[in-house]
Amino acid sequence: MHLKDTLLKYAFLLVIYCAGGISLGYAQEKTVLLDYFFNHEVKKDKSGKEVRFHYTWEDQTLNGFSMLGDLFIKEGLKIKSLDAAPTASNLKGNDIYIIVDPDNQKESPNPNLIGPGHIKAITDWVKAGGVLVIFANDSANTNLIQLNDLSKKFGITFTNQSRNMVKNGKLEMGEVNVPNDNTVFPSSKKFYLKEISVLGVRPPAKALITEQNDVIMATARYGKGTVFAVGDPWLYNEYVDGTRIPAEYENYKGAAELVKWLKKQIP
Repeated sequence: MHLKDTLLKYAFLLVIYCAGGISLGYAQEKTVLLDYFFNHEVKKDKSGKEVRFHYTWEDQTLNGFSMLGDLFIKEGLKIKSLDAAPTASNLKGNDIYIIVDPDNQKESPNPNLIGPGHIKAITDWVKAGGVLVIFANDSANTNLIQLNDLSKKFGITFTNQSRNMVKNGKLEMGEVNVPNDNTVFPSSKKFYLKEISVLGVRPPAKALITEQNDVIMATARYGKGTVFAVGDPWLYNEYVDGTRIPAEYENYKGAAELVKWLKKQIP
């Protein structure tokens, strides 16, 4: 090929690239969005000022998700938070969206409830390829009513039946066994979860982990997107830092495997 022809070829490719026609190998950074709207718990610090706590990326105490955030970052994903109600606009461009433990009136005097507009925005986003993660809680400690209005769109119901009610320090009451050849947790064997909401599943949802016929975790395909659900906040620092529970419970390993699996679900 003559030099002139070569230059014309690359000039043509550059025009196409600038117009958005091809990527030339440059991948857009994938993002993980953590809800700070439906879960918005506050407490007073030593000065009397109200501060956010419970299930935030920034919180490095036992109540935070800082260790889970670090695992996403290690996988090359960017972590962000969403203080506002989810809309088509602010979900756009994000790849994974995590909703954890929506507030009830016990946790907030004026909780932000999941409504029809939020449900439409989220379901449309999942259908287009979004990856939704729902970490709920037992019925006494979260708002399952409006959360179920959302999760039922994907065939998942968080029931009022609670299990793994650990008492008197008997940690074995919180044991959850991972079945062999599990698609999400390929090498983990045993987790620790306490005070969880048992799931009800129907198509398109499928049970992922079951204990004594109780569904603990479930997944669903919805359009081009994916949903993962468990009835407990589960992977906050208290239960992955390795200091609160024996090493036989592989919560940190499970967190790392879940992060890898979620990343693979991004179209």
